[in-house]
Amino acid sequence: MSNNIKYEIHGLKAIAVGLIILYNSKLTIFGHQPFIGGFVGIDIFFVISGYLITSIILKELITTGSFSLKYFYERQVRRVFPIFLIVILVSLPFAWIYLLPSYFVDFSKSIITSLSFSSNFYFFYTANDLLILRHLPKPFFHTWFLSTLVQFYLIFPIILIIIYKYFKQYLIYILILGLVISLGLSEWTSKNNPSISFYFLHTRMWELLSGSIMAYFEITRGYRSNYKTLNLILPSVGVILISSSVFFLDDKMSYPSFFILPTVIGACLIIWFSSKDELITKILSSKLFVGIGLISYSLYLWHYPIFSFNRVAFLTEDKVFLELFLGLLILIISVIFYYLIEQPAKKETYKFKIIIFLISIAIGIIFIFMSYILSKNGKLNKVNIMIEKQIESPLFSSECKYSSSNSSFLTDIFFQEKFENCKKKYGKFILIIGDSQSLDLFNSISKISKKSEFIIGLNKPGCRPFAETNKDCHYINALDFIEKNNENIKYIFFTHRGGYLLTSVEGKKNNPNRLLGRLPLNDLQINKTINYLKLIKGFNKNLILVGPHLEPNIVLNRYSIINRLNGNQLNDYINYDLLKVDEQLKKISRVNNIDYVSKIEVINFDLKRDFSVDGVITFSDTNHWSSFGEIYFGKKLIFNSKIKNI
Repeated sequence: MSNNIKYEIHGLKAIAVGLIILYNSKLTIFGHQPFIGGFVGIDIFFVISGYLITSIILKELITTGSFSLKYFYERQVRRVFPIFLIVILVSLPFAWIYLLPSYFVDFSKSIITSLSFSSNFYFFYTANDLLILRHLPKPFFHTWFLSTLVQFYLIFPIILIIIYKYFKQYLIYILILGLVISLGLSEWTSKNNPSISFYFLHTRMWELLSGSIMAYFEITRGYRSNYKTLNLILPSVGVILISSSVFFLDDKMSYPSFFILPTVIGACLIIWFSSKDELITKILSSKLFVGIGLISYSLYLWHYPIFSFNRVAFLTEDKVFLELFLGLLILIISVIFYYLIEQPAKKETYKFKIIIFLISIAIGIIFIFMSYILSKNGKLNKVNIMIEKQIESPLFSSECKYSSSNSSFLTDIFFQEKFENCKKKYGKFILIIGDSQSLDLFNSISKISKKSEFIIGLNKPGCRPFAETNKDCHYINALDFIEKNNENIKYIFFTHRGGYLLTSVEGKKNNPNRLLGRLPLNDLQINKTINYLKLIKGFNKNLILVGPHLEPNIVLNRYSIINRLNGNQLNDYINYDLLKVDEQLKKISRVNNIDYVSKIEVINFDLKRDFSVDGVITFSDTNHWSSFGEIYFGKKLIFNSKIKNI
């Protein structure tokens, strides 16, 4: 065990990594995910990291009057790189086997950016819908945290040394000011641009600085709290605060923000008031917790790729025994590589030149292979190439049929110029509004309608028509667009995640869709959606609500596709009761005098038969259509309903 860190800190690291793993495992008990707030383990890690790095720097500055950045960064290289590179190398063959070409390309780019510790920027700029990201095959998505932390390690020591050297008497005030500013930015950004708040260092700095401030007081005073009564009580309060966050927060909240304060305060209470006679300290200092804390870095690196590839391959298939075995496997692998790679690399008996040489070779091999993958557009596995051809569905685009996901499309010069030209040419146009479900509808109508038809889509995946929580969405601007161009609009189609989000129909408890966050909205949100439709109806009478969403009665993965194409049947899984959803949507439409097109009625959807037609897949995932499906279902939808004249 390390003598540089008190045992309870190791134990707290065990709590943090345990919560993260439980969260990412999506463990479900009786249809409920009890650790849905387990993501706060990341915030605990930030507090611990700020405390440890500041303790290391200040101790050396105070005792020696200087600090060796060279030696500090050498220790970080020894600690961070070796096991990280092993995880990447071991993941490569699994990525080749299981990832479709487009995801293989994404995987390669995420590896390259993670090695340069900039993957937080990569994930922000490529796909920043956090709820959707949680369910995509991105085996190295978790490296955003490592990138953010390394950025802190690179910047903070230099800043701290400068402040200590020239503004020593103001150091604590600068740390506190930095915490307050960062916390304010975190709260504001989480509401106005949640993805920036999630990924970037400036909104996480307050968590790190909370640990730094504790380290400052401990180093300057020579001890932590010496209040025996508080030492016996407050660590337990810290556990209660962290537990409340785990069980009462969820990943749909604004994050990180004031909501995370109980977690950060709880971690600080445990660190500051821990004492050898206190129960929580004794538990955290036990061999079990300290042992897990020691391998926490290895656990963190291994768990996410293993979970990700498991979901792609569908190996455990929600079998509890197999999922428990998977958890045990992650633990065993982490222990083995901790003793085999991580611990030896940190020993100074191995010259740093040798470590750097081996790291350079590994990085070179990885970069060469990643470059090869990118040059081939990820098309290395023939089976995966075939599958992607079956399910891919590029966004349709032609001269006067185009879609925009830009919330500021009203001020987009390119959009406006194209729109005005098409309006002069064709006069009236069809408008399609919604989320990713509306992209299916846009593609279907665009592909099947007359060549002369003018069609505009305002479609952004993941967006819901609740203005105050969707400032990056297009719904508010769409109203202005409709009002201004009302006379030129032939039809307005509105659809978003199938319509069941517009109803109170519950998903069944053992329905896998509950794991995807597909829960019905509350009455307030339902009313807001209905009111939004009423606003559209007030501008244009030709509003048509299309729903509900359709799902193949099967979990879509590479094996289910191959088996279905070979004519084999797989076990079905339980859907939402789409008939009940359909009935509610009919009622809502009838009461509010809105035209409604039922996909179930006009398509006559058969969950089993229509999954594949003549050996061609009709779905790209559990609820979106493939390129073929857009035409197959689109013909039924258009030609069998009131909109057949388009």
